[in-house]
Amino acid sequence: MPEEEPVERAREDEREGKSPSTQAGEFVRQEMEHIREGEHGARSPEQAIAIGLSKARRAGVELPPPKRAKKRTKRQARRDLAKGRKGGRKKTSRTRSRATKRALRREPRRSGSKKALSRQAKRAAARRSPRSRSAAAKKAARKRKGRRR
Repeated sequence: MPEEEPVERAREDEREGKSPSTQAGEFVRQEMEHIREGEHGARSPEQAIAIGLSKARRAGVELPPPKRAKKRTKRQARRDLAKGRKGGRKKTSRTRSRATKRALRREPRRSGSKKALSRQAKRAAARRSPRSRSAAAKKAARKRKGRRR
């Protein structure tokens, strides 16, 4: 269950008109903090990000399923989205919650390190075309310029 803090920050981002991926970033950040604090681990940075995105969808962030993903991943993302839209959640059973927590506690902590995240970001960027990266950089520069005024 997501804590109040990222939910509030995501709502604030939504009010400011920021994209769903930016809103979801708050949940991913929270997940990384959990790993760094030693609350639990993750098999890889990608898994930690996936957990954060899932929590974001369940908290009501309108984040669409990934375009290029396995069928199972897309199905789970759609299910998370539906749960987030429905609101008023039923509490997760104690047994399931404890099992998930125990499984994550067995995973390594190094997946939340700066080095691991940096490696993941570089890999993600390398998968994009130079044109796409350039367009993203230009868009970010435009946004920064607009904020300075």
